Amino acid sequence: MRKKDRFEGQKLLVLPKKVKKKLKKNSLTNYLYITDIGYFPNGKHHYRSRKNGSDEHILIFCVDGKGWIEIDGKKQHLSKNKYSIIPKQTPHTYAADPNTPWTIYWMHFLGDKAEAFVYPLDYPRELKETNVSRFKDRIELFEEIYFNLDAGYSDQNMEYSSILLMHLLGSFKYLSQFQKIKEIKQQDVVSKAIVFIKSNLHKKLSLSEIADYCSISVSHLCLLFKKKTAYSPIEYLIFMRMQKACSLLEFSNLKINIIANNVGYDDAFYFSRIFKTVIGKSPSQYRVSIYKAI
Repeated sequence: MRKKDRFEGQKLLVLPKKVKKKLKKNSLTNYLYITDIGYFPNGKHHYRSRKNGSDEHILIFCVDGKGWIEIDGKKQHLSKNKYSIIPKQTPHTYAADPNTPWTIYWMHFLGDKAEAFVYPLDYPRELKETNVSRFKDRIELFEEIYFNLDAGYSDQNMEYSSILLMHLLGSFKYLSQFQKIKEIKQQDVVSKAIVFIKSNLHKKLSLSEIADYCSISVSHLCLLFKKKTAYSPIEYLIFMRMQKACSLLEFSNLKINIIANNVGYDDAFYFSRIFKTVIGKSPSQYRVSIYKAI
């Protein structure tokens, strides 16, 4: 059963021929531009077969469900986080899975530099789901392109859409570079947390306070912190407190209960237990061992 495409919540935009001719002549758009763009959620019965191919390159990005693309008798299976590009003038057929139909963002594009984003033809390609994947950023680029094209065919809208298209296709082609900024930001979060911890060793600190300071969730903070330091934020906090306590025991004559207060503990006995667990000696034993070493 083949139905005319109509999916609840769908978006579909096809540029008029006159606009496409203008895009081909404009020096700011002729290198890369969109001719059609859309979003088909839960595309049950979605089916296309083009014996002579399309006049444009076609990008299909699956964000949910499943489907397939057939080129030269070979089937590509698309599922969540996989994408494929069909070169122009290439006979093909594609369809949504009948039981778990795909949800896809798609576009047709052309331009003097378009082929640079099409080849090599090692499709489908999968975008691994990690904490630096930036799926939301990529979808927002789709949405922004659609919004600008839908807002009218002014030169500014068309030119800006072409610039965004370069960014979007670049996010697929240069995957590690696209993800790099996220990695740097996450590393900065851990550095920020460490500075906050070191500046507040004398206070009672909770995980939620550290996470709030870094503007992320507790679970995300723990994940990033463990990845970068091999320790949880609380373990790191304890290590830093004991490190400071060792320094105070060695270079000051402060009483142990005062040192405990200086590293965030109201209870000197509890501090002593933690100190022994981490350092292997009680604070008193540690101080004596330092004097003996001298």
